[in-house]
Amino acid sequence: MINKILLFFVGLRLASVFIVGTWYVPDEYWQSLEVAHRLAFGYGHLTWEWTHGIRSYIYPALIAGIYKILALAKLDSVELIILLPRVMQALLSAYSDYRFYMWSNKSKWSAFVLATSWFWFYTGSRTLANTLEASLTIIALSYFPWSTLEDTTFLWPVALSVFMRPTSAIPWVPLCLYHVKKSSHPVWELLLKRYLLIGLIVGVITVAIDSFFYGSLLFSSFEFARFNVLRGIGSFYGEHPWYWYANVGLPTVLGIGTIPFLFATVETIRHRETYKERLILLITIGFTLVIYSLFPHKEFRFLLQILPICLYMSADYLSRWSRKASGKIVWFCALVLLICNAIPAGYLSRIHQRGTLDVMTTLQSIAHNYRDEFDQPAKFIVLMPCHSTPHLSHIHQNVTMRFLHCEPNFQNAEEYLDEADMFYKDPSGWIRKNLPVYPRSALPSHVIAFDVLEPQISDFLSNYEAKVKFFHSDYTTDRIGSHVIVYERTNPIKVTIAPPVLEEDEAVENQPADPIVEV
Repeated sequence: MINKILLFFVGLRLASVFIVGTWYVPDEYWQSLEVAHRLAFGYGHLTWEWTHGIRSYIYPALIAGIYKILALAKLDSVELIILLPRVMQALLSAYSDYRFYMWSNKSKWSAFVLATSWFWFYTGSRTLANTLEASLTIIALSYFPWSTLEDTTFLWPVALSVFMRPTSAIPWVPLCLYHVKKSSHPVWELLLKRYLLIGLIVGVITVAIDSFFYGSLLFSSFEFARFNVLRGIGSFYGEHPWYWYANVGLPTVLGIGTIPFLFATVETIRHRETYKERLILLITIGFTLVIYSLFPHKEFRFLLQILPICLYMSADYLSRWSRKASGKIVWFCALVLLICNAIPAGYLSRIHQRGTLDVMTTLQSIAHNYRDEFDQPAKFIVLMPCHSTPHLSHIHQNVTMRFLHCEPNFQNAEEYLDEADMFYKDPSGWIRKNLPVYPRSALPSHVIAFDVLEPQISDFLSNYEAKVKFFHSDYTTDRIGSHVIVYERTNPIKVTIAPPVLEEDEAVENQPADPIVEV
């Protein structure tokens, strides 16, 4: 018999593939689809993370496999290249949702809180390594031996997640310590025959995969830790105060779900002898937040790994509470949770930051059909903050597509500015220095920029005509505008200048050809 809960989650996550049509973070494209496209088709941009070997090829290789199958079947349309990786991730997220339901003893509240979580809906079908990491965490938690403490099946997805992203190990430190302490096996036997053995098997496979694609022996997990932890390269992309996860990050990710989570937290602390499993989970959440808070660079998506743990605690609390509450109160609370999650999920999935994705459809058409007056193909330049749009994976045509780079300060140079910062410091000066104006054919055929940039480069844009505009966001900054505009280079305008009126004799003597002025 087909499991109805599994079908429900499959339908929900597949629906999110088509509903979620907005930009979130660059990694969704530049660290997965773009890399996979290069593997499968031979062209695509590799960011500095890949040239320095700090990323694992496991996830992009899965996507590249899909691309190869499409190519062999001659079905590698740009639509399927964008769509199918998201479908793959959505199906994996749906399976992890089902495992969450099983872990929660088939509680209706567990299915409800997971299905209505705005942040999981927003990210569950995105091709982010963090999304895969969260799915593997849920699957591992569902196999964690809370009662017998002898089964080590959970270590397989844990090991895979850790070798892909070493920070995945952080929440598992308290959980694995608990497992080792409570197991009836001798510690040395458990560590050597289970933990070490599984770690070695998964490690050898992942290192072999990475070394194959990098072309030499490489431990991407070690390089990841060396760059992001020891050297703190991540802080180049922004820093937050140490308490950000506690007062902004987690409350935002949980949304209205923060309320039942806080009730669950208080109840767990007050009755810790009764809720021993929840206490371990609460310690796991606290430990993870403390370690994450030590890193200057912080992002909402980093909390995806502990989101299911928070939702489990909330679901367990709501399940126990609803047994005593009246039916009307239960339905009212469920409705409030649903509506208050649907509002941010709908707005962020359909409206906020959609322009940089919508514009790619136009660029696809231009790349495949455009020829300028010199019979040359399209040449794009994206004058936006670094990695504001997807790249060639969303065009599937090996066109020239220039963008502003933002590599970190590897040399520790004083007053370092990346290319994007240099551009925004003096847009017109950067253009004069970096973009040739002669011959005219050397100019980019199309410029893609936010509307807020137009007044600063109006002289340069006099060579272009605004062709199409896309809404992007209601919230603007000095670099990110409300609309994305595609400008197309105008053809030289030939203007015929009438000759002056001459006397008849002069007209016969002087018969100049009409001059043509190129504007």
